[in-house]
Amino acid sequence: METDDTERVVPFQLQFDKPLASQIKIAEWNPEKDLLAMVTQDSKILLHRFNWQRLWTISPGRSITSLCWRPDGKAIAVGLEDGTISLHDVENGKLLRSLKSHTVAVVCLHWEEEGQVDDSVNFSAYEDRTPRFFPPAPRTPRMPGVVSGDTGFMDDGEDSYRELSNSSYQRFNILCSGDKDGCICFSIFGIFPIAKVNIHKFYIPGPINDKPSYQLSGASIYKVALSKDLCRLIVMCSADINQAEIDQNLAGVRGSLTVGHGVHGLVLDTSIFWKRKNELHQLAQQASNIEDLTEVIRASLSVMQKQWSDSMHAFHEKFDSLSKLIIDHALDSSPQEEFLSLLGGARTSPAVHQFLVNTLGEAGLKRVSKVVCGAGKELQHIVLDHLQPAAEIIGFRMGELRGLSRWRARYKVIGLDEMLIDNATEKAGMILVQIERFMRILASVEQQFSNFFNWLLKCIKLLMQEPSDQLLPYNSELVIIFLKFLYDQDPVRQLLELSDGDDNIEVDLGTMQRVKELVQFGGFSDCEYLRRSLAKEFQQMESSFKEAFLMPFTTISRKILCEDLLPLFPLPSAPAPVRIPMSISYYEDYSLPDSSYQTSQHGFVDYICFQIPMESQVEIANCICIMRGFVKDLSSLKKGHPSLEATLLCVPSNYDSVDLSLYKDSQVVLLLNGTATLSESSGDACMMLMQADQLPFVSISRSTCLDLWQLNQIKDSAIHLEMENEKVRSIPHSVVAPLAVSASRGIACVFASRKRALVYILEEDEEEVPDNE
Repeated sequence: METDDTERVVPFQLQFDKPLASQIKIAEWNPEKDLLAMVTQDSKILLHRFNWQRLWTISPGRSITSLCWRPDGKAIAVGLEDGTISLHDVENGKLLRSLKSHTVAVVCLHWEEEGQVDDSVNFSAYEDRTPRFFPPAPRTPRMPGVVSGDTGFMDDGEDSYRELSNSSYQRFNILCSGDKDGCICFSIFGIFPIAKVNIHKFYIPGPINDKPSYQLSGASIYKVALSKDLCRLIVMCSADINQAEIDQNLAGVRGSLTVGHGVHGLVLDTSIFWKRKNELHQLAQQASNIEDLTEVIRASLSVMQKQWSDSMHAFHEKFDSLSKLIIDHALDSSPQEEFLSLLGGARTSPAVHQFLVNTLGEAGLKRVSKVVCGAGKELQHIVLDHLQPAAEIIGFRMGELRGLSRWRARYKVIGLDEMLIDNATEKAGMILVQIERFMRILASVEQQFSNFFNWLLKCIKLLMQEPSDQLLPYNSELVIIFLKFLYDQDPVRQLLELSDGDDNIEVDLGTMQRVKELVQFGGFSDCEYLRRSLAKEFQQMESSFKEAFLMPFTTISRKILCEDLLPLFPLPSAPAPVRIPMSISYYEDYSLPDSSYQTSQHGFVDYICFQIPMESQVEIANCICIMRGFVKDLSSLKKGHPSLEATLLCVPSNYDSVDLSLYKDSQVVLLLNGTATLSESSGDACMMLMQADQLPFVSISRSTCLDLWQLNQIKDSAIHLEMENEKVRSIPHSVVAPLAVSASRGIACVFASRKRALVYILEEDEEEVPDNE
């Protein structure tokens, strides 16, 4: 009986088999929680728990091309067809940030966090000092009259956006993204762009000499994977290899010879991320928070402009009718002159009488007064609660960066330019001056409008012979000033609107001379700020920030170089890249005594697993290739000891490989579909788990030229995949990609072609139910 029971045990316990409303094209398990993110064919994102409870569904409205989780599992990055990368909160799917890093479809994403911290490398413990001096950063104000959430503004009770931005407590991490045109972007914490490279622009050294003699063209990236220490990036792509002829006299490319189109592996040197991670951490922390606060200022100005514009529209809608009445009564005067005549005690003209008593009236005047004065007070609240606090924190953070930029030995290396930071710091100070100026003007305008309305209300009471003793007092001199300078002018709008020129505000020569004298005392060098509006000052501040932060972006981008190129197998040239199941992972290898990695006392070895498609039209087509030591090969190659190894697994003729995934402890999970000739199989497909490091790996010699496909060296060493010797689970459905495997949780989700999801526990076996039951 024990023997029979043993024979009935099958690998991988089936947790459940659930129907799906739509077929899934992308699926990824959360690295920290039992959550599965799935993308449907119509580009909706579904988030399910392990028990298949759906938490939320969102639709970006654009085609989704890639997906990955932040290392802590609290946010998810989504790559879109238009080149946008959007970050969403795991709790509710809310959009946290959107970056336009690419111009074409983002086909792969990889988010890696720094490995074990080495205290000897940390020259100083990072600390964000801003919370010591300031309250929590302000949020973007809501547009009046709009229900919260309809405009994309955050609710007061939600902290996810602030948590995403406040990265001081996070371990250093980088989001890598690759597009179909060969561009790779790097973003610290997924929110601060720090570098961008195009693999077409790399001159790749040949294996025999160090002269740059090869380039790629027509490249489309399949997958990118950053190493655990952030020092190397493996890139898998399809491209043409061009053998460039270098003209030494012209110091440029004289011509090129296309060697062939196929799939290649590249290793990029990204060691700058590890060497300068403390400096980059501080730069990214300050800069990303400054960007958040800049958005608060932009939204505040937008809300203020709309509110004030609406209030002025309501004012002019009522008071412009006075001009028409003056014309109708054949009077040769302006509304201001008529009001001044009324104020001076002269006889009230019929036009003014009709306007005040009939057209405007007491109720109409109170409504206009409520709208204008209410808008003035609301603008003051926005400035005090949002605009000014944001500008003050920006000024402090720029001061922090200014101090760092003067530590040239450490921060000049990452492109923190002292002159650019000084200029941006001055612009941050000027925006505070402009805000103070705006508040003074706004308070004066609001007071004069209120005084004008109080006077008009008393006039209406007198004209209608009603008691006016209970009315608020007014100032005749302020009424005169209002009629001369504010009735048909709008200094508040002038400060809020963005004009085409820099000198849209007139300033008298005496004031300008006093400003120039103040410059001599130091602190600022810009004498023309009084001629600019608040909106124009904000635009210049934002421009100075972009210029200052572009320098680190450019500097780091130049420090990312291509170290190695490995041609793998040919592909027919086609307009669209062939889909190739592929997986890259790094496993800790305790057997390595000396590691080029710096994250721990043990080394990490890289594994690359991919299927060689039938389209390759070579003898090794429909094989599974597993490579290891691609990155490690760099150090060994210099010593003359090649360490790159690979093995080829021939898939049985009665099976087709659907998808694959590297799993923990150097294991590989394969998903296979049975062909129509397999009549004796109890299922249409199967899932197999095999130990990769126990396979017979063969060293690949790197002494040949790059115009030879490297996998051809080991085609004679290919081994046939023996199903009976591996852990295989039959699946009673025809399956389709993707295969979603969670190494941290030990589970796999398989999707059937009949819109079903099957979740298996890879660490547990299941007793098979006898057929007679």
